[in-house]
Amino acid sequence: MQSALNTPVSFAVDERLNRAVDWRLGIPLYVYAVVFSSLCIVWGLLWDIMWHMSIGRDGLFAPPHLLMYVGAVVAGLFSGFKILQLTFQRSHPDRAVSVRFWGVFYGSLGALYCVWGALAMLTSAPFDDWWHNTYGLDVQILTPPHTILLLGMMIVQFGSIISVLALQNRIGDRTTENELEKKQAFRIRLMFGISAGLLLSVLFVLFSENMGEWASHNTSYYTWAAIAFPIYLMAVGRASPLRYGLTIITAVYMLTMLIPSWILPLFPATPKLGPVLNPITHYQAFVFPLLLIVPGFLLDKLMHRYSGKLNDWLLAGAAAAVFMFALLAVQWPFGEFLHTSPYARNWFFLAESWSYGDDPTWEYRYKYHPYFSQTVEQFALGFGQALLIAFVSARIGLYWGNWMKRVQR
Repeated sequence: MQSALNTPVSFAVDERLNRAVDWRLGIPLYVYAVVFSSLCIVWGLLWDIMWHMSIGRDGLFAPPHLLMYVGAVVAGLFSGFKILQLTFQRSHPDRAVSVRFWGVFYGSLGALYCVWGALAMLTSAPFDDWWHNTYGLDVQILTPPHTILLLGMMIVQFGSIISVLALQNRIGDRTTENELEKKQAFRIRLMFGISAGLLLSVLFVLFSENMGEWASHNTSYYTWAAIAFPIYLMAVGRASPLRYGLTIITAVYMLTMLIPSWILPLFPATPKLGPVLNPITHYQAFVFPLLLIVPGFLLDKLMHRYSGKLNDWLLAGAAAAVFMFALLAVQWPFGEFLHTSPYARNWFFLAESWSYGDDPTWEYRYKYHPYFSQTVEQFALGFGQALLIAFVSARIGLYWGNWMKRVQR
């Protein structure tokens, strides 16, 4: 009788203990920490941009900056602790798959990137404050302190990708009947998709000044896309073992971009610097992201069907054509919709967003500027050049992806 009463109680206690211990599924805590840091960095960056659009000058400890600092500090501390742990704990099981540097320290490659990136980010903070005090309000994204900050951010984010990638590659393509191992493998692969999508978000922000919907009918728009995206998408697409890896990565990118732009405009914000040409009362959203999920899905289909059947040069050519024509097919009409249609001027599509320092009555706010007009022949020639750039970009991306598939430390 005593045994019959105790059995379910004991089982329940064991289940609670298992859930407490196994929520990580054997994945090191610092890996979760650096992926979280990458999210903090992206959302802090987007908040900072919207702060500049809505409020103006920010201080060293403005809320968006603090969120980015949290990302840098968490990534640096967790990765630094992992390095010290592997260095001084000689019996640590991960030491055998770590990298030795400076003849003394041991650590994973991802942890090294995270520490270097965090130091660059934290160094850029006082430099940015001095820049503002000396030269005034930023009028562009790539000022010298912002360049250091963006490099640091992207290094931290690349470190989070490499941290997950090393685990993913050590697992490989093995099949198992163990449910815990199946869950672990799926979570690691999903975390790779999330971390890759977060870095893709920052990559888009980096090129966003040249890729507004106002240029979507001009070849410059597609040339910048050819430079920025095939190299990255082909690299992470090759590194991901998921059948729809690029679809997941581009979906994460879109949600990462849209969530802050959907939420922050619900909160009040008023300009604190002049001139105020657009007297706003709430945060202004950033931009609706490119619909990269469409070419991402088609590239998944292409790579699943032809990877291993075509050499990388032919695959790069096919990928460049798929990416560029898919992007043209979706962004030409969608860019026009965002820029000209009254149905896009709402909370969801963000087309009514306008910085406090810009004149809301500007005649080209909702129509294309003649500067971006091209003849059919000019557009065809420019798009052909963009296709060649995309081919080179995709080929480099496949080469980079081959390296990523070999990372295990």
